[in-house]
Amino acid sequence: MNIEVVDLKIVVTGFEAFLKNTENPSLEVIRLLPKSISGNQIYTLELPVAYDKCFEPLKKIIDEISPDIVICLGLAQGRTSITPERVAINISDVSVPDNLGVLKTDDPIIENGEAAYFSTLPIKEMVEAMKLKGIPATISNSAGTYVCNNVMYYLLAYNKTNNLNMKAGFIHVPLMDEQSNDGNHFSMPLASILEGIIASIKICL
Repeated sequence: MNIEVVDLKIVVTGFEAFLKNTENPSLEVIRLLPKSISGNQIYTLELPVAYDKCFEPLKKIIDEISPDIVICLGLAQGRTSITPERVAINISDVSVPDNLGVLKTDDPIIENGEAAYFSTLPIKEMVEAMKLKGIPATISNSAGTYVCNNVMYYLLAYNKTNNLNMKAGFIHVPLMDEQSNDGNHFSMPLASILEGIIASIKICL
């Protein structure tokens, strides 16, 4: 017998636009999310694309409301599906700066921190739920070494070191059709990306 869980608090974050992208589908998704799903409240939050500041607003809301689930979203241009991330690693190393002009090269996210943290989201079930809806989805084993990986690492480290027991992790989404695209990159309709994220949230319930 399935018992429906209600009154959970779910935080979903998206990033501001960055680099040459004038829009970010992760931000557009959180703007379109409903206020609640199956009796569980959805809190949305925009994060800055800044290595050293991306986690600050998320930490604040975690401390304020003690959420049960935290799902961070970000854009991975070039991906051909929605990709829940398996792991975040303790390194920042990209040849382009963040939105504050900060450039990181082989820099640990947390000095002397764990080498990596694994997502506590049900990523396999999330992928299957999206596939059942005809939405391209695969597990990713690399969140990269830019700000997306940075916030995922901070989130999972905070979750573990404070024994918060949250379901927490990160999902990368591809470009949306509504963005300016040079035609060389895969994209999906924003409505399909939104449907995939809602399906993923429901699996977490």
